Amino acid sequence: MKFVAYERAKQGTGASRRLRITGKTPGIVYGGDTQPQLIEIDHNALWHALKKEAFHSSILEMEFAGAVTKVLLRDVQYHPFRQLVQHIDFQRVDAKTRMNMKVPLHFKGEEESDAVKLDHNLVNHVMTELEINCLPSDLPEFLEIDLSGLKKNATLHVNDIKLPKGVKFVSHGKTNPVIVSAVPPLVSEEPAPAAEGAAAEGAAAAAGKPAAKTAKKK
Repeated sequence: MKFVAYERAKQGTGASRRLRITGKTPGIVYGGDTQPQLIEIDHNALWHALKKEAFHSSILEMEFAGAVTKVLLRDVQYHPFRQLVQHIDFQRVDAKTRMNMKVPLHFKGEEESDAVKLDHNLVNHVMTELEINCLPSDLPEFLEIDLSGLKKNATLHVNDIKLPKGVKFVSHGKTNPVIVSAVPPLVSEEPAPAAEGAAAEGAAAAAGKPAAKTAKKK
């Protein structure tokens, strides 16, 4: 994806506030051998771009001062309750340097799996994104996971999926976390006899009739 950025001359809280009033979003681009660059972006164009999954998980082309630089989205600051992007950060991409990036998981085939089709299990997506390490050229936009082979009460771990060439999972100490689990459906329990008796007495009282009493043993 491609977007256009312009040089931001002033910085500071007051300058950023005035910039937002004019329909621009302040931002910064950092990384590589170049000094951080203050930028501004058209807010409406940025707002629509942020709604697209690829803008968050793929390498972007930033057009700035007549040149195109490859960057990654690193941070977005939203207003607490208004539809407003207050600030945005990008990182320059070095083609020869491996990087960490979170990519979304796309699931398919769960309705055709034995877990759902035969055993009526509920499929719980424990993870919706995966942090990976790779070169920029190997970065996938998303990872597709086929759940058609999921069995009753089974779990799918990170080690169970095949990552693209050159892509490694970033564990952060969790060597093989669960991605998906198939769990049996909840079964409603029958009401206890005492609860049934209380319900009957309540119904009788509502009808204006005395409730039948249980004979006591002598």
